[in-house]
Amino acid sequence: MIEQRLTVGLVVERRDLSGPWGGFTWRPVAIFPTPPDAEPWTSLGIFGQAQRYYAGAYDIMLYSTDTANYRDNLEATDAKLWVVLRAEGHEPPIEVVTVTADPAEGEANTEAGSNVVETVAMPADVAGVIAQFIADNHVERPTYKRQRDRKHPAGNGGQRRDPNKTGRDEGQS
Repeated sequence: MIEQRLTVGLVVERRDLSGPWGGFTWRPVAIFPTPPDAEPWTSLGIFGQAQRYYAGAYDIMLYSTDTANYRDNLEATDAKLWVVLRAEGHEPPIEVVTVTADPAEGEANTEAGSNVVETVAMPADVAGVIAQFIADNHVERPTYKRQRDRKHPAGNGGQRRDPNKTGRDEGQS
């Protein structure tokens, strides 16, 4: 399997929640194709009702076995990157779990229940690198369909089951 690492910069925002329970929420809002020369968790200012931060540089891992998923993503109307965030109890109060171009990996991270999984627009420079990775490494893989077992659908080798019998021997209670 061939791997390639693509490093990007991530911008997240913290938005205060209005309501009886208050609190706040985090979400990714942008990707820099090249990480800026700034410290992680540098404040970028207030934008409307949200405070934005440069969260830091993160790697997008590309794998030759996932090129079909990357291709489908790039062929969509607007290609996306999936960012997975998880609440933490220390500062900063979120952890960036992953940034990925694979829609299946992004969806798989929703199963944890405690993760925030959001998409952000994929910058053209990032899309270009991924397109080149696909061109260099994609191998069309055949789809194998499982053959249906032609035996009786009850799975008992073609013997019909008597609905009046419980399945136990006559002498047992």
